[in-house]
Formats: sequence, C-alpha cells, structure tokens
Amino acid sequence: MRPDAQAADSPQQALSTPSQDTTPQWRPLLHYTPRRNWMNDPNGPFFYKGVYHLFYQYNPLGEEWGNMSWGHATSPDLLHWHEHDVAVPFSDTKDIFSGTVVVDTHNTSGLGTTDNPPLVALYTSVFKENAPRPAGVQAQSLAYSLDDGRTWQPYGKDPVLTLSPDSLHFRDPSVFWYAPGGYWVMTAVVANEQMVKLYKSTNLTEWTFLSDFGPTGFVHPDMLWEMPSLFPLPLDENPAQQKWVLMLGINPWSIAGGSGSMYFVGSFDGTTFHAEGLPPDGSDPAAYDWLDYGADHYAALVFSGLPESPPVTIGWMSNWDYAVQMPTSPWKGQMTLPMTMALRTIGGRPQLCLTPEKHYTTLVANDRPALSFDGLRLSSERHLLPDHARGQVLDIDMSMRIQDADRAGLFVRATADGQIGTCIVYDMKKHELIVDRSRSGLTDFSPKFSPEHAVSMPAPNGEISLHVIIDRNSVEVLSRNGSIVITDLIFPPVEADRIIAFSENGMTEFRYMKITRLDQKPE
Repeated sequence: MRPDAQAADSPQQALSTPSQDTTPQWRPLLHYTPRRNWMNDPNGPFFYKGVYHLFYQYNPLGEEWGNMSWGHATSPDLLHWHEHDVAVPFSDTKDIFSGTVVVDTHNTSGLGTTDNPPLVALYTSVFKENAPRPAGVQAQSLAYSLDDGRTWQPYGKDPVLTLSPDSLHFRDPSVFWYAPGGYWVMTAVVANEQMVKLYKSTNLTEWTFLSDFGPTGFVHPDMLWEMPSLFPLPLDENPAQQKWVLMLGINPWSIAGGSGSMYFVGSFDGTTFHAEGLPPDGSDPAAYDWLDYGADHYAALVFSGLPESPPVTIGWMSNWDYAVQMPTSPWKGQMTLPMTMALRTIGGRPQLCLTPEKHYTTLVANDRPALSFDGLRLSSERHLLPDHARGQVLDIDMSMRIQDADRAGLFVRATADGQIGTCIVYDMKKHELIVDRSRSGLTDFSPKFSPEHAVSMPAPNGEISLHVIIDRNSVEVLSRNGSIVITDLIFPPVEADRIIAFSENGMTEFRYMKITRLDQKPE
C-alpha cells in the first residue's frame, strides 16, 4: 500500500483529501478509481488466497495517457479497495501495455515451487528508441511474483512471444489453463487487422501458434480489436451444454459510438474458436452481441483463480472518444462494477447476461436505508419522490407496467425542478430502453460525449423490470435477466440528488420500487 493510502470504512478505495481532490463530487463510491493520475484498461484480475487483485493501465506521472505501467489494487470483496505501489513500471526501453495474470499452481513455468507456486503475468511490451527491438514494436513479455503479488520480477528472456515480421499492433495477451489438453492457451490480437491469434504452451514461457479468428465481416479500415478474453460457460446452467465466449474490445464503431465491448458465442476444440450465428458480412453493429449498450464499458476481462462459481468480469468505465477530456481531477478513469456472467437462451439464441456480483448484492441487502413504493400510478404526469429517497449513490429495483402511455421511467440524479437529470425511459412505440444524459449535468467537455443510448427490448404486456445502480458519476441500468446493460458516465451537480417518476401521454403503474441509499451507513 502507498504511504498516503488508507483503509476505507465504506465501499470505496481511500480518497484524497479535499485540498487534493478538486472534483470530489464525482469521485465514485462503489467503483474503483486510483487516488490520482490516469487509468484505463483492467489487466490480469485474479483471486488468490481470499484476495481479489486488480491491475490496470496506469500513468504514475500524470493525469494524461502515457508512461504506461501496471497499477495495482487489492480487495477482500470487490468494493473496498487498497491501492498499492506500481506493480510493473515503464522503463527507458519499454512501456507496459495490457495483459493477464495466472496462478501457476503446478509450477509449470519452473519459476517457483509446488509449495510456493508463482503468479505469472504475461503482458505487452512496447519497445522504445533505445531498446534492442525497433521502436514501436509490440511483443509479449513475462514477469512473475513469489510473494503473492507484492513484488514482480522480470523474466530473463524478453520477449517470450513475437510476430514475424515484427508488428506495431500485436498485444493484449489473455491466458487460461485448458484442462482437456493439459496446456495453457493464450489469446492475443493484431489489433489493426481485426484478428485474434491463439497460442498454446506447457510452461508459459514458450508458445506455439494454434489458429486465427477473424475477420468476421464486422470490420472497418480504422477499427481496432483489443483485449480478447476466451472462456467457457454452461448454457442455461446445464453443464452438458457448454459453450465458449470470446469477448473483445472494439474501438471505434461500437454500438454506442467510440469504444465498446462485444462478444461472440461458439465452440473451442483446444485449437480453434468457431463462432455461431454470425450476422451477414457488412451488417450494422446492432446485429452483433454487446456486453453493454451504453458508452462507457470497454476492455472487459474475467477474474482468474475464482473457486467454482459464476465467472466475474470487470471493465474500464470510459470511452476513447472523450477519455482524455474527462473533467475529473486529480484522477482520470474508473472501473465498472464487477458483474457475474451467465449464458442464457433468450429469443431462441444464447446471450451473455450480467448481474451484480454477490458482494454488492449483500451490501444492498445489509440493512441500508431503503424506501419502497407499491402501486404508484401516474397519468401523463411527473412525480417527485419524497426527501428520504434522495441520494447520490443509490440502488433502485423497480417494475412498472405501461398501460397506455407512450413512454415512462425515471429521472435520476435530478434537481427538484427536473431541469437537470439523467432520464431512464422505456418507449412503447419504439420498444426501446433508453438512457438520455443530455441534461445530466456537465456535458460540454467533449463534443463526442454522446447524449443518448438506446437498445431494443421487448416489454410483454407493457411490463418492464429494471435494476439501476447510481454512483456519484455513473448510471448502470440492467434488464431483469441481465441480457441488456447500459453503462454511462454522468457529471451532475451535488444538488442533483432527487428521483422523479414520470409517465407520458397515458397511464403507468410503478408496481414495485425499492430505493436503497448506499451513501449512508446501516441503521
């Protein structure tokens, strides 16, 4: 832990003092962010000896992108975070880009012992002018830890995997143990070619090419594929129907503009990933499957080393369209809320579903101040919820039935007069769930801060059930089954802490609504 870090008593990492934190109103309570400086993609999240480890792209010298290193934080519950010293720093010869960490339980690498197995990090080196390789070349390197991740040693043979000829875009290794074959599998990308490359190894230090995946027909000349992650999931919780999921970061051309996270479902035979149900070549982004339909979810990865349980994912809550203009200081960048993943048959095809991880649901249920409404009926009107539903950090569980209204929903992080607020609305005519942040607060820091994000969502008999998670500078809106998620950053003023329910041009019944305040301690 850094000397100026301290343990937090509420679900947040240690915060800077007011004199240091010039935008405390936007410092998230639930989502990890460093005390200061630039942060982007998560790297190598894993669970080991009861501790969750999170690494991330980090500039130790400033609030802008650069000097890429691996920052490091740990948590007992994915809510209370402790920031540590930089784990893998940049040097005069290379920057440290994204990668993975695995627990080498059987010491296949020979870098530890069976009694003290090593933690092995595989990451992308970007070589500089005075390096032994040409400037700008990207290749995969290795570091290891024998003290539970506190310190990291470089491997003597650097790099451990290159392309021939050298590439300026070969990056983002993600590694897992493939038990049926008894070897490690790596996915990496040649980002500008929209290509995922698969390799295998028995010792993590020597890699053999397996196969390529891509392109799939969803390509553009300036599109980058990044941060690939391949993992198995049972379909509909049936172990006999195992599928494989390949997650990717897409930048630009995502569903909400700029960068975003998509996925493919298919099969993996130990050599090749085969995607199923691909749209025709040249299809619109909406024809593909997205982890998130908002603007601020990118570079999703899966925690390795978890015991037998649903896999947990975390991503970068930002967008390359405007990340460098973010109005927060002295930090820029934060992570999404960790989510568990399941693969369910919805609409006749497998879809990846996200739900908040168990530690968060326990927090919400742990006697926090809550307000419940049943049977609130609105007819072409707005209704300001009472003062004890006010808050900057809220969990909202709600179900509404739109009877004959055109649109209905909530304004959250709103002022009492409704002039400022983020609109979460279902449109019955378009059959769309929409998050509109056009009047959410500060929005003019970038012309690419997109105002509205929508996704098609059925509403049988006008029934809509949503789970909404509100932090000081974000909203995460999930459908009840988790197949639809919209994640958006917002920058509201402090006084915007109200909720307004509304129904437009007709009747809506808010059949159930429970609002839990997470910025207050249990009663």
